[in-house]
Amino acid sequence: MLREPGRRCLPPSELGAAPRAHSRYDPGSDAGVVCVAGATIASMAAPRSTFPIPAAFPPELLAPGVGANSAAIATVDAGLVSELLEGAMRRVTVGDHDVLVAHTPAGIVAIDDRCPHMSAPLSIGDLDGCVVACPLHEGRFDLCSGEVVQMPTTGGLDAAGQYHPTWSPAGKEPKVDPPGKKAEARRLTRVRRLRYYPVRIVEGRILVDLPETA
Repeated sequence: MLREPGRRCLPPSELGAAPRAHSRYDPGSDAGVVCVAGATIASMAAPRSTFPIPAAFPPELLAPGVGANSAAIATVDAGLVSELLEGAMRRVTVGDHDVLVAHTPAGIVAIDDRCPHMSAPLSIGDLDGCVVACPLHEGRFDLCSGEVVQMPTTGGLDAAGQYHPTWSPAGKEPKVDPPGKKAEARRLTRVRRLRYYPVRIVEGRILVDLPETA
């Protein structure tokens, strides 16, 4: 387990008892940060690697609980960067919180391992450049911008509230969507933009900042 100067490293079971001393997020600060040991990791293979750096992301898409005015932040060790080649995705689990760590052409990103449509694990989908495809409903999401590239086949509302009808992939029968409560639920389901967790690379390991309560 990696230990950085000034960090207290606790297992996830003890995370809730950690002091809340950190009132402002600063990637260069160690105050009040808890380094979580014992996270379980599932990794998928990839064909090639590039020089690994944390990818930039739109600041307005920073996940709640890890911003400048957040309480104590837990730093999760997400494994060796050398084992996450470009095009690879890795699931890191702490308690009941699953995080997707992906190596894109723009660098390494960390988001919740949940499709923003119906919460399917994106880590078992397909990654093509920056775009990850959900394994359930054909939704496609840009890990570099946070935007929805392709709405799911079930349609629904995009992040701006615009309605998109159901659709079917090429070569398949048109999707039938009879009126009723289920159709209404699909129509009102909003597909949000992705939310990001800050990533750092320290001594060859990927560190992800999560809210302490995660």
